[in-house]
Amino acid sequence: MAQSPAPWASRLPGQPALALNASSAPAGANSTPELGGGGWRSREPFSIFSVLILTLLALLTLATFLWNLLVLVTILRVKTFHRVPHNLVASTAVSDALVAALVMPLSLAKELSAGRRWRLGRALCHVWISFDVLCCTASIWNVTAIALDRYWALSRHLQYTLRARRRVSNAMIGLTWALSAVISLAPLAGWGETYSPAQQRCQVSQEPSYAVFSTCGAFYLPLCVVLFVYWKIYKAARFRIGGRRRNAVLPLPERGPVKEASHEPQMVFTARHATIAFQTDGETWREQKEKKAALMVGILIGVFVLCWIPFFITELISPLCSCNIPPVWKSIFLWLGYSNSFFNPLIYTAFNKNYNNAFKNLFVRQR
Repeated sequence: MAQSPAPWASRLPGQPALALNASSAPAGANSTPELGGGGWRSREPFSIFSVLILTLLALLTLATFLWNLLVLVTILRVKTFHRVPHNLVASTAVSDALVAALVMPLSLAKELSAGRRWRLGRALCHVWISFDVLCCTASIWNVTAIALDRYWALSRHLQYTLRARRRVSNAMIGLTWALSAVISLAPLAGWGETYSPAQQRCQVSQEPSYAVFSTCGAFYLPLCVVLFVYWKIYKAARFRIGGRRRNAVLPLPERGPVKEASHEPQMVFTARHATIAFQTDGETWREQKEKKAALMVGILIGVFVLCWIPFFITELISPLCSCNIPPVWKSIFLWLGYSNSFFNPLIYTAFNKNYNNAFKNLFVRQR
């Protein structure tokens, strides 16, 4: 992670780091720092650590973009993926790919600047913040849509037909991007300020009312939805599996041959073992599929919560209590949230063999 600003940087905002070092040197001293100086000795370990962290962040950005792009290409090339729920997966991949292509590089450039200051101007700051809020919010709501689709497919499998599923999923995708656009464009309409030229600061609007609106609309509301949905999925899966086992047809007990009542020729029926049973102790294919889908949704929700909850807690608390959170922690929480865009495609493809086979076929054809 980039270095935290020097103690005097907060007293003289807007001054470049080199000018601060030169002005703080005694008169007549050589302005060029020497390797034996205390400043170099104290900053050298941090600079090496910063290079390693920034390299990892750059690799994370590249891997996030390539992995989501691979998912999109696979969905476009394979015709069996041109249906529900793969349209929800495609919408999630689009939002996550945009996070990696438009948001993470500019955030990395901010980390590279001295004191994490924004030196790219007001216009680009507005563009970056707008796409940041738009794409991250869309990614979060797409995860929510996947969880809702999985719940309705499990609990209402008779009413939730393919046609209804397609119509509902398309509506959820439209609402996801519309709500994300409203939250991201609100500061441009005058709801708070994202850019401070005096402090060279570019961040999400710290207006308290907007902080409550944006964090609730982008995280806390979908968080409540996904937690409720997963509880219902878990409860419905246990009820259906338990109901099947209670209604199982048990094997019949052994019976001996029926004795003849007279010496006249008669047919003798013998039932030794039950040959047909509608339900056994093992799980059916549908039960295994439902359990696997519930596990996938649970991991998807768990990773989503772990990645984003530290960032949104600080985003809500900081404007309301005027707390001064260290910039290094803000960066850690922000990049932890960005990493969710890397984990999403890994999770919903790891639990689907069709994607793994499609990936193999795609690379084999390329060769």
